[in-house]
Formats: sequence, structure tokens, C-alpha cells
Amino acid sequence: MTTTSNGDAQPTKQSAQQAAKQAAQQPTQQPTLTTYRVLVIGGGNAGLSVAGRLQRAGIPDITVIEPRVNHVYQPMLSHVAGGTAKASQATRPQADVMPTGVTLLRDAVASVDPETSSLVLESGRRVGYEHLIVCPGIVQDWDAIPGLRAALQSPRVASSYEIRLADKTSHLLRDLRDGTAVFVQAPEPASFAGAIQKPMYLACDYWRARGVLDRIRVVLVLPDATPLGVPEIDAELERKVAEYGIEVRRESRLSEVIADSSTAVIGKATVGTTADVEGESERIHYDALVVEPPQRAPAWIAEAGLAAAAPLTDSEAGFVDVDGRTLQHRRYPNVWSLGDAAVSGSQRSGGALRKQTKALAENLVGVLGGKGARSEYDGYTVAPFTVSRSSVVFAEFDADGQQRPSIPFWKGLARERRLTWVFDRRVLPWVYWNLILKGRA
Repeated sequence: MTTTSNGDAQPTKQSAQQAAKQAAQQPTQQPTLTTYRVLVIGGGNAGLSVAGRLQRAGIPDITVIEPRVNHVYQPMLSHVAGGTAKASQATRPQADVMPTGVTLLRDAVASVDPETSSLVLESGRRVGYEHLIVCPGIVQDWDAIPGLRAALQSPRVASSYEIRLADKTSHLLRDLRDGTAVFVQAPEPASFAGAIQKPMYLACDYWRARGVLDRIRVVLVLPDATPLGVPEIDAELERKVAEYGIEVRRESRLSEVIADSSTAVIGKATVGTTADVEGESERIHYDALVVEPPQRAPAWIAEAGLAAAAPLTDSEAGFVDVDGRTLQHRRYPNVWSLGDAAVSGSQRSGGALRKQTKALAENLVGVLGGKGARSEYDGYTVAPFTVSRSSVVFAEFDADGQQRPSIPFWKGLARERRLTWVFDRRVLPWVYWNLILKGRA
């Protein structure tokens, strides 16, 4: 060491080189990985209601990843499209609907690595988790039908599956006084595919009240042979179809939209594929085309290895491979899923979530407490069909297509009733905003 005139020691050239060498041999300091106890992907009905249940059960450190600024009550969009509700009634700020004590992380998922219990967000941030609940919903694939995305820019094509398009649908159907209206139901996989029928029935009732229904040709394109697949419910819906004079194209699909000529190309679907039967297509000129788009799982689910390697059906391909009863992943015990993103065995719909969230929350609490997953989801779902502007067919059924009335031994709710209209339009929205999203129902 050398010493300066003020007495401060200074390192020699040799000691400086040694210090540099020692520093280079030290491992690089890595940023600390934030690890959450329970991380929920998706701030929709599934994500918030299960987070609320867990928080109420005393589980701390629950974080929900959700990129959207506004939360949408999806079932209300059918009423918006059908003209019986305003778009503003279907949405609230996401921050305002978070369950008390649950943290909102405004971001989106880019990838998941279940082997290291971590994920990467679109912002570039990497985080870890002790338990992961996957419920991002389903992707609307507007590009799956040639010409559909471009046709949405035209005034005659809309949908009830996005809030902006549902509002457009309302004005389109309200102003129609003659011509042809075509409603297209998506094939599975889909988030309650039958929802497209609701604005159709609402519009028909509206047109009938104004004396113009007989001047409007209404066409329903169904991917299956019946409207739902539950015999008792199908009978009620078929009765309304006949009452309104609706033409039905069964086991059919929308193959193409030609916006310049307002033409919908309808093909007969080949069973088990997305192809049309050769030579069996129909061109329909439309004045209003309301489309439920094809849907699929978010791509990162399969990329992460969370989907089944050999799915049994197209409806399962790419979705989270969970035990349909416990909703726990079949290969990664700290991964869970529910709602539209999961292979649960039941029809995808918001009506299935109440029992799914209850079972999943109880099972996760059990696992965290060392007791294991003991609760089971029984496949129940409910789907209210608004068949007029004052009545609803209340469909409650299980994964086998059998009726499952919530009031034991009374299957009468499956009949068209005014009482269930009040429940669907007035009571359920209040319950959703104030109880379901808080984990209280």
C-alpha cells in the first residue's frame, strides 16, 4: 500500500487487479423473485368469486392478475343486445369489484412454467406462486371465419359477446323493419354457446309487438341438431322457435361472410371436423347478421404443458387438464382451474361457477391445511334463456344433460315463466355485483 500526504491509504496496481479478479469470481446478484401464496389468473366471474371465497376462509396473500380496466357482467350482454338493458348496466371498474383484501395486479400472462411454479407477465416481470388458479376465460377467434373480422366494421354485422358489439346489436335489431336477420351459434368449445339465442328471442318479441315480425325472415344457424341438448329444455325452445316463425339450419356453421354483398355462407358441418360437407352450402343475403364467434383456449395453456396431451374431444383441446370433480390439475398439484378455461366435464357457462368456486376453494383450503382435496363439483350448471321480453326458460342440468332443479323435485322452472324473468333480469345482477364477486354466494 502507498500513503498520500494526507495519510489516506491507496491500493497498489497489483492489489487493484486482485480485487477485480475476486469480484469477477463472485456470483451475479439476481433480483429477488416475488412469490405469491395464491395467484389467480383472470379477474372475471371465476377469478374474483374464488378469490373472495378463499379470502373469507382466511387465506392471506391472494393476488388476481387481470389486464382489463373494466369488469363486464357477461350474461347482461344478451339483454343489452336484445334492447332490455343499457351497456352501462353491464360494466363496472375492475378496481371497484375486487373482493376486500384481494390484490389486483393489472397485467396479462405471457407464459407459465409449472415446473418452477413461476410465470412471466406481458410487462416482462417474472413472478412465482405457491398455488396457481387458472381462469383466464376463453378466446373469441374472430379470424376463424373468413371475412368475419372485416365484416364487423360494416353496419349490418354485430355480436352479443363483446360489450361494444352488444350495443351495436341493440341498435341494429331495433331499427330493422323488414329483410333477413341471421343469428349464428358457435360450435363447441364455447362459453355458453346458446346465449346467442337470447337476443334473437328478445328481438322477435319486439318485432311482433310492433307488427313487423311477419316482414322479417329470421334464420338461426345451429351447430347441433337441437338448441341445447337437454330434451325438456329443447322442447320449450323449439316451441318458441315455431311461435316466432324462425327458420333453423341444424348441424350447420357459418363458413364465410362477404360483407360487400351482405352474404353469409352457411355450410353443413362435417361431424368431428371444422370442414363443410362438400357441395352443401347455402348463401343467405342478410340485413342483420349477429354472430357468436368460434372460440378457443388461450395459447399459453398448451404451451405451458397444462393441457391434456391427448384430449378426448375438440372441446377439451388446449384447455387446462384438471380433475373435473376436484378442479385440481392432474399432473401439477399446486395448479387449479375452473370456468371456461378448464376441462370440467360440464357445459361452459357462468351458471356453473357458483358450485365450481365453492368446491375449488374448499379443496385449496384443505390442501393448505394438510387435509387434501375432499369437495367435489357435481357438474351442475344453469342457463336462463330469455325467450320474450317478459319470460325466461330456466335451464338447470348436469354434465350428462339431465335436469338438475335447484328446488328438489320441481322441474317447473324449465317452463317459460314471468317469475324467472324477474329473477334473471333484476335479482341475479344484484346478486352478482354484491354477493358472487365477493365470494358470498
